[in-house]
Amino acid sequence: MTIKIEKAIVGYDVTSEEEAKRQAQADAPAAESDENIIQMHEKLARPEMLLGSTYKIKTPLSEHALYVTINDIVLNEGTEHEMRRPFEIFINSKNMDHFQWIVALTRIISAVFRKGGDSTFLVEELRSVFDPSGGYFKKGGKYMPSLVAEIGDVIHCHMVTIGLIQEAGLDDSQKKLVDQKRAQYEEAVGGREGDAADGGEFPDGAQLCKKCHTKAMIQMDGCLTCLNCGDSKCG
Repeated sequence: MTIKIEKAIVGYDVTSEEEAKRQAQADAPAAESDENIIQMHEKLARPEMLLGSTYKIKTPLSEHALYVTINDIVLNEGTEHEMRRPFEIFINSKNMDHFQWIVALTRIISAVFRKGGDSTFLVEELRSVFDPSGGYFKKGGKYMPSLVAEIGDVIHCHMVTIGLIQEAGLDDSQKKLVDQKRAQYEEAVGGREGDAADGGEFPDGAQLCKKCHTKAMIQMDGCLTCLNCGDSKCG
């Protein structure tokens, strides 16, 4: 291959083979390190020990609580590429009414975890399951359309905790609006018995917010505003 030099040569340097090799080796670690990063995949062997977190689900649908345990594997431990990823899930309860489908669900979810790739889609898939008999409200006023949806909510909370999902919170303007509306509402109902919340996070008279599915939507100055996510019908 012939290279035509258009400009005048003002200097030159002779590079030996050893120097060329050293330069190539200096450029190689970045590429090699990327190749050596362990990613989640289905052939990854299960370690003897996994890090686990257990979450309690208590619903009005059952006398007994469900305990959801999600075990995580730590990949590239001790390096700058260390990451914690869900590996398997178990659900245990004294209530055996849902035993078959719960076992099936946990095995499928665990298989998706171990498959690798983006498993965060499971959250929305589970959250979109509606019980034909009707849902229920969790403590704090959040509406759950089904037990499966609450399992999805638990997985979401866990993925946020380990950094797999970056949850966007309220910005400063939304926080300021929510604080102002809460203060105005508390001042307005402060002198009337029964209008304030009965030990709850949001007022008793709050409506269900269609955005965050929480009973935190209050009417102030002719405008519905959610005290949980900041959604407002007035823009």
